Amino acid sequence: MSNAIKPQIHGIFDPATWTVTYVVYEKEGSPCAIIDSVLDYDPKSGRTRTDSADRVIDFVREKNLTVAWILETHAHADHLTAAPYIKKKLGGKTAIGDHINAVQKVFKGIFHLEPEFSTDGSQFDHLLKDGEHFSIGALSANTMYVPGHTPACVAYQIADAVFVGDTMFMPDVGTARCDFPGGDAKTLYASAKKILSLPDETRLFMCHDYPPTDRPVAFETTVGEQRRKNIHVHDGISEAAFIDMRTKRDATLEMPVLILPAVQINIRAGDLPPAESNGVAYVKIPLNAL
Repeated sequence: MSNAIKPQIHGIFDPATWTVTYVVYEKEGSPCAIIDSVLDYDPKSGRTRTDSADRVIDFVREKNLTVAWILETHAHADHLTAAPYIKKKLGGKTAIGDHINAVQKVFKGIFHLEPEFSTDGSQFDHLLKDGEHFSIGALSANTMYVPGHTPACVAYQIADAVFVGDTMFMPDVGTARCDFPGGDAKTLYASAKKILSLPDETRLFMCHDYPPTDRPVAFETTVGEQRRKNIHVHDGISEAAFIDMRTKRDATLEMPVLILPAVQINIRAGDLPPAESNGVAYVKIPLNAL
């Protein structure tokens, strides 16, 4: 893809969830893709807001862009997607990797969801297969299947840029946890190496940043920098050493604050659960299940 048109990339950081939403486009007035949007959620009150999504919408309108795609790298456990809200405001097709059905099946059981909840991914407009190419106006994009953090994670390669989701973080943070249902450290190692087999100059864009020191938030690096400096998967780290580190580290981590509402809503492509007879939608809290 070296001769492909290179995209303009605008990252919008949400400090409440440490998430970066990307708007990817060729030029002002062109089609764009929005990757990993955020719906604000207060876990104490159960209230949602659209402040983060509105910042994305404002940028799209400022640049006179048209939304072609609203993409998810996976069904996030740390924030709710704003995809339905953005689609209502700006249009576009929602999409996620085609292995989302495996995640839906697992969590339909964990949350004992309504029988009508479909586990075929049909809540999304399009399911992207590994290696599937799609267009964002004049930009050419490719889907990379990179499971391990979840069974359905994908990365999106657009010219020299790859949006890696939660597969890895900035070099001083490392890699994502693998202890969610369906996660696997061996698989994540292979996925990280798949990304790190790309040319050294390939730009990598993180879905999150959790600065371990007082350094500023950052979310762009390169394959070469990750291969040299990533504390978990730099060159020379064996699969066995990675699995041992990741397994021990994951055993010490608390569950994300928003995992219970986030997963229930994100496997629905961002739609709320069906309202009950009183007109209110509810999320479930399964006791002693995770």
